[in-house]
Amino acid sequence: VALIGTGGLGASGALYLAAAGIGELTLIDDDVVERSNLQRQVIHREATIGVSKVESAKAMLTALNPRLRVNVQAVRVVAANVEELIRGHDVIIDGADNFPTRYLLDAATRRLGIPMVYGAVHRFTGQVSVFDPRQDDSPCYRCLFPHPPSAAEAPNCSEAGVLGVLPGTIGMLQATEALKLVLGIGDPLVGRLLCYDALAARFRELALPRDPDCPGCGPMASNLGYE
Repeated sequence: VALIGTGGLGASGALYLAAAGIGELTLIDDDVVERSNLQRQVIHREATIGVSKVESAKAMLTALNPRLRVNVQAVRVVAANVEELIRGHDVIIDGADNFPTRYLLDAATRRLGIPMVYGAVHRFTGQVSVFDPRQDDSPCYRCLFPHPPSAAEAPNCSEAGVLGVLPGTIGMLQATEALKLVLGIGDPLVGRLLCYDALAARFRELALPRDPDCPGCGPMASNLGYE
């Protein structure tokens, strides 16, 4: 399993996958640990402030499960390296905090035929879905967000803030979906968007069908970020 980002979503997801016995994880993140991260990125510690996030996460994961093989890539995901970084994995977990990276992951996973577990958080709400290009009727990320919103419309966690425990909830759900995909069990969230409102303590599921006119997987598809 490859985790894109070892921040709030990736932190909890990686811990649960390691504890569950996933044999190999790849961590991809070019950031370093900051003190402001610690209220939601539970894989990091005060002692690793200033350290590469992937190395900080690797230390925690191997302490939890010494038999786990952890590959680290302290790089930013860009069009030139995205396919090389994720090729050969069974599942991709999207823990990115920006739209350009997510569009790149969407295009690359479709080209390589790898399922992607999507997750996102904003203030007190979060959402999870699975985009699986191996299934003909599966939507892709651009069926949900055909075009990137402006930075003002979709600020990241550091700008808009997020309830510290919320990424843990969503990251744990992403880990659950990844395990289901790896094991071939259950009913993954393909064609469904699971939304969580932390303030109301309420989950809501929305149908997410494939868009026949989707700019990502429709007949006029373009691979955003590859042009």
